[in-house]
Formats: sequence, C-alpha cells, structure tokens
Amino acid sequence: MNPFDLILLVVLAMVQWRLSVRALRAARRCFSGRQLQTARAGILLAEALILAGYLMTWSDLVGRAKIPARPAALIGAVALAYLLASTALFVMYGILELVKHHLDADVDPGRRRALNAAGGVLMATPLAVMGYGSLVQRTDFRVRELDAPVPGLPEDLDGLRVLQLSDIHLSAFLSEAELSRVIDASMELRPNLIVVTGDLISGRGDPLDACIRQLARLKADAGMFGCMGNHERYAGAEDYTEQAARKVGIRFLRSESQQLRFGSATLNLAGVDYQSLAGKKDYLRGAETMIVPGAVNVLLSHNPDVFPVAAQQGYNLLLAGHTHGGQVNIEILDQSINPARYATPFVYGLYRSRTATAYVTRGIGTIVIPTRIGAPPEISVLRLRKA
Repeated sequence: MNPFDLILLVVLAMVQWRLSVRALRAARRCFSGRQLQTARAGILLAEALILAGYLMTWSDLVGRAKIPARPAALIGAVALAYLLASTALFVMYGILELVKHHLDADVDPGRRRALNAAGGVLMATPLAVMGYGSLVQRTDFRVRELDAPVPGLPEDLDGLRVLQLSDIHLSAFLSEAELSRVIDASMELRPNLIVVTGDLISGRGDPLDACIRQLARLKADAGMFGCMGNHERYAGAEDYTEQAARKVGIRFLRSESQQLRFGSATLNLAGVDYQSLAGKKDYLRGAETMIVPGAVNVLLSHNPDVFPVAAQQGYNLLLAGHTHGGQVNIEILDQSINPARYATPFVYGLYRSRTATAYVTRGIGTIVIPTRIGAPPEISVLRLRKA
C-alpha cells in the first residue's frame, strides 16, 4: 500500500466513524427499545457493506479471490463514490459551519442569504465535478502527437511514427462501442509501428477476446507488439492473452525482443511482463540480455517506474502506461496533485535522462471509479527524433 492509499484510507475511515457516531446519536434521540436496537444494527450493517464494497476496489485482492470483475467493479465504484462524496461534503460542511459561527454577529439577512447560497454551490461542487469526469471526460478520447527525442537515433528512424495504446480496461466502465471509437480514430494516424503497453482488461471475466478483436483492426507496416500489465496478472490471463493475440497477428513480448529493420537501421523492440512496485530490487532482472549493440533499443514496460534501470541497462526509449496520468489530476500553483504521484515520479509525459527517453501515456480506460478529471484519455503517436 503506497502512502496515498494509506492516507486516503485513514481519512475515509475517520469521516465514516464521525458520521456513524452522529447517526447513532440521532437514533438515540428518535428511537427507543427494539426500534433503537434495529436502527443501531442497520447503521453497523451499512458500514460493514461500505467496507466490503471498498475492498472490491483492490484489484489484486479481487483477482486472488477469483471474484468476477464486473460485479466487483460496480460494487467497488459505488462504495468509493459514496466514500469520496460523503468525505468531501463532510469537510465542506465543517468549513461552512466554522464560517457561519465566525459571522454569527452579522445579522444582515442579505449577507446571510448570500452565504447560504454560496454554501449550497460549494456543497454541490464535488458531485458536479465527479459527474463531469464520469459522463464527459471519461470518454473524451484525444489524439496526442509529439516528438520523442532519442539520443543517437539513425537517420532512417528519424520521423518513425509509433502508435501507443495502453490501459484500455475494457470492462464495466468501458464498452466495446467506446473502444471501437478509439480504434476508428487510431486507424487514421498512419503509424509505422503499433505498441500496446498492458491492461487490456480490468479483471477476471472481462471481455478480453473483444478487446483483442478490436485491436486486430489496426494495421502497421512493422506490425503490433505489446507487453503485459498488472491486470492481466490479476485476472490470471497472461498466457491466454499471449496465445489469443498471436492468432490475430499481435505479438506480446514477454522477456523477449524482436528486431525490426527500417532502411539501414535496426530497432530492437523488447518487452517485459508487469514489474511490480513491491519488487523494486528486481526491476528488469535479465532484461539487459535483450540489448542489441548498434541498434536503437526500445523497451515496453507497463510500469514506468523502471525507467532509471532501463536507461542504466542501455535502453534508448521506454514506453509505458499504468498511471492513467493520475486519472484524477488537479493543478495547483503549477503543481499536479494526483494519486499516481505517491507511487512513482513518472506519472505522465516525456522524461529524459542523459542517455534515454521515456514516454508515459494516460491510456484509454479507468480503474476503481469510472471518472477522469484533468487527465483525459489519450491515443498517443510518438515521432522518433534525433536528440
């Protein structure tokens, strides 16, 4: 559990405890005898159900327990949406009460009405923002084209177009029709090479075959390659993904590489399975053996946190996803505040070291809760350029 998850868990638990205390006090004022016992049992049962729902947001736990992904995702999303909304409203209500207490001496009815109106707007803001992120920005699929500077890039690779799709999460929160829109947009981008950097689905029982079928619509001269994400692992679907994708011409690189020729230049494309954040000491163990001297070495890794190790091993370019660009990203004083920052410094965009470049895409889908705020989904096209 990363620091953000721990802080969030503590804050949510404290707020729910305070709400439960208030609910129990209200029950004592309104009921007695058997009715009071029933009310207390109902409050405790509600808290237990909310806790169980919150546990459904832990994808690795759901995977190990072999719980079907779709109902788990829906239950988890409802529970987390309630927890986040109730916490935001609780905090804002407390702030408003403090302001009102401070202005108790002010008996001007006009000012008090204005304060009450402002308070109502403030209380509605979290729900409005969450609704916008779920209904609008979640499916605001954007194409982002950018230059990726690569040290020592040969002339025959200069301008090479790489289409990157990642974190599709075809699941309860992304329909096949929505993914079809992404594929339709991608077909217009004329890539030389296509890569998929993991998380085709969210969990066990999600429509993996449909995702592979949609991806197979895409074509590029050099073909399509991919690497496995953590959700293929949670779903126990890594082997099946590899086999099903190979049947339609998509090759997932699992600690293996493929050399691609472009004119007189060689691009060595390597891929690894998900590199767990918990196993940092083992990042990319053995991946240095896939380096080809004299070639441009590109690594596909779902987890971008491996970038320093990849650069040290000799890779020129890392393509990754995993973070969703934070999924919920708030800019304050030119600083990005999002959950992913507490897990990795490589959240979104281009990163450079002296010898290598990394690109981390925001990806397509969502996880835990079906909303994107300040981090819209992204279809990435990288043009390789000589640094």
